Amino acid sequence: MTWSEAAYVECLVSERRRYAWVMRRYGGLGLAESWAAASANYPYEPADQPYRGLVFHDEAWHWAMLTLHGDRYVVERPELEDPPAAYRALP
Repeated sequence: MTWSEAAYVECLVSERRRYAWVMRRYGGLGLAESWAAASANYPYEPADQPYRGLVFHDEAWHWAMLTLHGDRYVVERPELEDPPAAYRALP
């Protein structure tokens, strides 16, 4: 996908926000720690990177659940397969 800079940054900020929310709500991290985790998981990638934005192929919920519960979270914690309405309502 070819991203405009504005579209890429908008998506990056949105996914960071969602990841941080999950890490606070489900991971017990504080505000600063959750944003640090989100920034580490979603680093800014320069426009010339060949796979810029590849991390966006799955939503932040999935990446956060993998971090918190491992790659079998869907099997071992099926109630966490789909994000709650509060997550979906995030801007």
